[in-house]
Amino acid sequence: MIAILTRQVASLLVTLLVVSLLIFTVMDLLPGDPAAIMLGTSATPETLAALRTQMGLDQPLPVRYLAWLAGVFQGDLGQSYTYGVPVAGLMAERLWVTLPLALMAVTLSIAIAVPLGVQAAYRHNRPFDLLAGAISYVSIAVPAFWVGLLLIILFSTTLGWMPAGGFPGWDAGLAAGLQALLLPAVALALPQAGVLTRVSRAAVLEVMNEDFVRTARAKGLGERGAVWRHALPNALIPVVTMIGLQFTFLIAGAVLVENVFNLPGLGRLAYQSLAQRDIIVMQDVVLFFAALVIVMNFIVDLAYLVLDPRLRVAA
Repeated sequence: MIAILTRQVASLLVTLLVVSLLIFTVMDLLPGDPAAIMLGTSATPETLAALRTQMGLDQPLPVRYLAWLAGVFQGDLGQSYTYGVPVAGLMAERLWVTLPLALMAVTLSIAIAVPLGVQAAYRHNRPFDLLAGAISYVSIAVPAFWVGLLLIILFSTTLGWMPAGGFPGWDAGLAAGLQALLLPAVALALPQAGVLTRVSRAAVLEVMNEDFVRTARAKGLGERGAVWRHALPNALIPVVTMIGLQFTFLIAGAVLVENVFNLPGLGRLAYQSLAQRDIIVMQDVVLFFAALVIVMNFIVDLAYLVLDPRLRVAA
């Protein structure tokens, strides 16, 4: 296990290094000069040159990349051109909105999809299976931001039960914060629940034809017990894979939903930084999203080894 972990960590670090280089290079190729955007069209060439020197934009690309990478390893993500504050503190503040939102959304997705997928597999080719399939296909086809708009119209504008947007901050209390995140979490969770339902159903159906499940039935175990006690635990690998992918997508893909609900999260910060050409913030946020995807894949790989001892032997 130590050898496996060492190889996985080494692969993770190399991947992060390559991704950081790609991110920095792509961001540098984006059109527009951050210094010119900050000063406006009335800036003199001397003022523009002085600001570019202050921001380090007059340095060659390799020098700027190495300086940025050294700062990242030291925990110094630089200073935002737009907000004038350290990027690390800015991202940490926004992460306290995006991370709970993603956790709520993935929890809702699992709570909806796994029981629905297992029951659809248990009642294969029956009306419940067909209904679950139709519901999952509709939820996959509907964009999350459109679901968010419908939820605002129904629960905020029409019924007045929930806030239409904004975030009061966790200082206002846990209940107020969770209430503000509930509708965005539902909007994010429903499309993902449709995908997870299909994956859960297919995985359980495949395992139900295995010999150990037929043996459990032959020993007198009922169909429901065979599904939940034997088929589902052995069908968890594709389900865990999808959950890991969904969690990273829910954090990195919450840009539209956070803008619909006016939430001060990382997705909205990335959108605003792109509009304001705040390169340093964009680089750090995109690197965080990429690192999160890589780390989640690493965690999923470790979960495989825990769930299936045969993979430990093969590794």
